[in-house]
Amino acid sequence: MAQNNCGMAVITSDESGAPRKNEGKHKAMAVCFFLGLGTLVSWNSMFTIGDYYYKLFPKYHPARVLTLVYQPFAFGTTAIMAYNESKINTRMRNLCGFTLFFASIFLVLVLDIATSGKGGIGPYIGLCVLAGCFGLAHGLVHGGMVGDLSLMCPEFIQSYLAGSGASGALISLLRVLTKVAFEKSYNGLRKGAILFFTISTIIEFMCIILYATYFPKLPVVKYYRSKAASEGSKTVSADLAAAGIQTMTDDQCRYDTKEQERLSNKQLLLQNLDYAVDLFLIYAVTLSIFPGFLYENTGSHHLGTWYPIVLVAMYNVVDLISRYIPLVKWLKLESRKAIVIVVLSRFLLIPAFYFTAKYGDQGCMIFLTFLLGLTNGYLAVCVLTMAPRGYKGPEQNALGNLLVLCILAGLFSGIVLDWLWLIGKGAF
Repeated sequence: MAQNNCGMAVITSDESGAPRKNEGKHKAMAVCFFLGLGTLVSWNSMFTIGDYYYKLFPKYHPARVLTLVYQPFAFGTTAIMAYNESKINTRMRNLCGFTLFFASIFLVLVLDIATSGKGGIGPYIGLCVLAGCFGLAHGLVHGGMVGDLSLMCPEFIQSYLAGSGASGALISLLRVLTKVAFEKSYNGLRKGAILFFTISTIIEFMCIILYATYFPKLPVVKYYRSKAASEGSKTVSADLAAAGIQTMTDDQCRYDTKEQERLSNKQLLLQNLDYAVDLFLIYAVTLSIFPGFLYENTGSHHLGTWYPIVLVAMYNVVDLISRYIPLVKWLKLESRKAIVIVVLSRFLLIPAFYFTAKYGDQGCMIFLTFLLGLTNGYLAVCVLTMAPRGYKGPEQNALGNLLVLCILAGLFSGIVLDWLWLIGKGAF
């Protein structure tokens, strides 16, 4: 461990002089995967058991309404955090987010048990309030984690995003298993839902423990955070302190102002405008179809009540797999122009889904859902691992927050557009 000219602690080498920045890398990747899992597992639990909520609240469009409640809180919180990211304690931000996830999913479980799984406007309003809490937690954690990991190595972001995708795949797999196990039993849907909520509660609690005690002490994490601190980042100070590394305050040390200069948020956004638009469009197209359209607009087929479950499971599993494709270097799309072309071509999926739902069979719909999941996860990882290259730690953190804001703006736009599928159906 060494110090810069201001007394800032920076991990540079071990006793033999060899770089330590790769020590504990695989452990850190595993933790990033689990933290990504915790970022979305609670929310995915809620809309993957959409058939349960459609049974309880058949007139209230739960898949669409809960998502519409969730996103404004997520977007608003992320916008505030992105604007003030250089002044925010990232450690406290992420811990508050995971704690709120834990409390919210636990209360969803309590609400279901307290009402004995009954429908009605009261429980539905309670569910909507908790959906807003999930959105607030997401706004705290998603941008905080992506910003924090952006100042480290691309593999950490990829692992975190893969974990986010794994949350959907895990819950979908459990949904299939619980439907098989409980389909013919009394209150089978509710038993499956309670199992989801219990598993999600445990995962969120483990995320709090891992992020608070284990992750900051890994040598590779300390290396990158110390490096970011030496470049002027103040957001990592609390994490370094948790790892036993003290940094100097502005009152104790005069920084080299030229060394500590960073691009403004506006400059970062303008330099990465294509990436920002890419992420917005990727998620706008995806959420205009998934999950509302798949639950309410695909008609009746031979699979019966299994049909939406199969479609959602297909999307989630393929989305997870696609997030690992960029690890193969020759399969990773690095051309910015090529990424834009592929992103724009995804708009063809919207008329494709419409005409398939109207005239096609379930095989075509499953294939289109496969394409939707494949392109969503793959393109998101390509953009988020490419964008931070070449920037200093504070700039990488800021850019990560800005790109997450674009993701959530796309998600919110897609959710609003998803309601257009109901026009002319007499059920708006």
